[in-house]
Amino acid sequence: MQVVFHTGAHGTDDERLIKCLLVNKEPFSNKGIAVPGPAQYRGLLKKVLSALDEAETDPDPDAREVLLDTILDGEVADRVVMSDSNLYGTRWSAIGKGMFYPRAPQRLAYLQSIFGYDQVEVFMAIRNPASFIPNVLTALPEKGIAEAMEGLNLEQLHWTHMVEAIRDAAPQIQLTIWCNEDTPLIWSQIIRDLAGLEHGTKIVGGFSLLSEIMSKEGMLRFRAYLAEHPELTEMQKRRVIAAFLDKYALEDAVEEELDLPGWTHELVDRLTELYDEDVFALQRIPGVQFIAP
Repeated sequence: MQVVFHTGAHGTDDERLIKCLLVNKEPFSNKGIAVPGPAQYRGLLKKVLSALDEAETDPDPDAREVLLDTILDGEVADRVVMSDSNLYGTRWSAIGKGMFYPRAPQRLAYLQSIFGYDQVEVFMAIRNPASFIPNVLTALPEKGIAEAMEGLNLEQLHWTHMVEAIRDAAPQIQLTIWCNEDTPLIWSQIIRDLAGLEHGTKIVGGFSLLSEIMSKEGMLRFRAYLAEHPELTEMQKRRVIAAFLDKYALEDAVEEELDLPGWTHELVDRLTELYDEDVFALQRIPGVQFIAP
């Protein structure tokens, strides 16, 4: 079986991906793709992974059958797709030990062991640390923010460190990464890749994210343009989306206020520069698929 996990990161899709997948639940099921509701697996996975963390032991040999029986609830499928941004821990544990998601390597190693005879795929969006760090830290109480920031070398926090650690701990897992900043341009491809569908396959909600960040006038004009140009390729559509967003994006939906002590424009520029270099390096890590616009 193909077992697929979408694992965030926190502050990227805000549950939009799982909602879009669930809208397609019936047509996907007809193709052998199961999209169980989050209630069927999130609490269960948390319980299993937390128990393994505490016991520091190998998963029970029967864990796979128990998990899949509960998650699928009698549904027959070749591919099951799940989404849980807390798979590596809560938002509060997104930064620790000088890296992003320090629990990720071990937890994916557990999943690789549990689903040892299956094809396990992990999908994850990354985000510019200049906005990601404030997003996760502002969820902490004020004292917690100070403790998290103490001794933290911001310029040493790279997504490549997390991804390389995952590759070392769980080399059999297929890892697909994309930049959250690119999500509006590649939304439909992300959904298709999660479902294991061919490019161009019709899905419901291919522009659902776009409708949240673009004005109504912009969406009307965008859909009219697509109707007039049905021959557009996927890459051409992305250029059209970029052009319409440039003109019709809702400012409040695409801009974020960064409110952390010492979070200056100079620091944001520096972290953004390092992020660009990090993304470049990520695309060259063996075994990592990168969805670019």
